[in-house]
This record gives sequence, C-alpha cells and structure tokens, in this order.
Amino acid sequence: MTDFWWSLPLTLLVFFAARRLAAKTKISLLNPLLVSIAVIVPILLLINMPYARYFAGSAILNQLLQPAVVALALPLYEQIHQIRARWKSIISVCFIGSITAMISGTAIALWLGATPEIAATLLPKSVTTPIAMAISASLQGIPAISAICVLLAGLLGAIFGHMILNLLRIRSKAARGLAIGNASHALGTARCAEINFQEGAFSSLALVICGIITSLLAPFIFPLLMRIWG
Repeated sequence: MTDFWWSLPLTLLVFFAARRLAAKTKISLLNPLLVSIAVIVPILLLINMPYARYFAGSAILNQLLQPAVVALALPLYEQIHQIRARWKSIISVCFIGSITAMISGTAIALWLGATPEIAATLLPKSVTTPIAMAISASLQGIPAISAICVLLAGLLGAIFGHMILNLLRIRSKAARGLAIGNASHALGTARCAEINFQEGAFSSLALVICGIITSLLAPFIFPLLMRIWG
C-alpha cells in the first residue's frame, strides 16, 4: 500500500472533479462514476499498475460502502408518514420488480446459451453489491462478475432511468423513486437523491426491500428457472 499511497488521493480528485463536471453540464452521460472509471483505468494501464495494488491503496473507500447504504435510512425516516400510508403498494411494487429482475436477466442469459454458473451470476444484478455478491456465491455463481453486473445496471439506471421515466410521462416522485431503486440500487438512488429528496427516499426504500426480497426468493427462483429451462 505504501508504494501506491497516491491511489486514494487520485481516486478522490478524479471523482470530485467528475462530480463537479456533471453538476455544471447537467449531462446524464457524464455520470461521475462513469467518468472516473474512464479516467482512472487508462492511467492504471499507462503506468502498468495492477488493480490489486490500486485497490489496496484505496481500500478505505470500499469499506465505506456498507455505512453509506445504511445512511440511506435518513431520507426514509423523513418520508415515514407517506410510507405508512402506501406500504401495501410499495411492497407490491418491490415484489413484482424483484421477481421481474431475477427472471428476466436469468432467462435472457439462458436463452443466449449461458451456463448455469453465468445465469446464477446475472440473477442478482438489480440489488446492491454486497447482497448481490452473497446471493451469487450461494447459487454457485461468480461474485466478482456479479459486482460488475450490478455496476452496469446501476450506471444504466443512473444515466438513462430519468430519461425513460420522462418519456413515459411518469411524474409521481414516489413512482419514479421506486422504479429507479428497484432496477438500479445504490447508484440509481444517489442520482434520485441529487434530483429530488422525495425520489431519493422512495428509491432508498426500494433498494432495501428489493434486497431483502431477492435474498429470500433467489434460492427458490433460480432452481425453478433451471428446471423449466432444462
């Protein structure tokens, strides 16, 4: 880690610069995470720096991931009165969304000829990274690839989610937040929180509920899909 002490300052510098660029331009494609990846990866390749060494130098950022997810409880508390009034609808939306996310990704993978291992890897793509990796491992998938799938799903939702919702003329803050949180977990939730506090609260709620539902149902959904496909 001492050889690459600068990996942490580099990461922070690039990310905050990318965030400022996104705030100034208001262009969805200039997502701070996407821009950071586009800048840092070429730098690592240019100096021939192994990812493991880079990760060791900035491991503290990875350790902050779980506390950051827990911190999403604050906007939930602020919207507790609305959540109590709509809890049946919220649970229904999250349940249907979780089932759809699991079945669609896995079924498409199997249809394209993926192995059971890859199908299991893709199944938890729409929940936050720690949960997705644990589910993938329990289904004999590949947790590292699951993490990449989660990242891609989150980026796509953060970049294109609101565009699609606007095209569909969905104006309800609760509906928009639930949809983004359901499909794009923490990255989508962060984007919702930037746009509207209420959207961020409902997206946080969807992130948590969908993570629980997916964790409980994945061990039953995956074998059922394999049996049907076989």
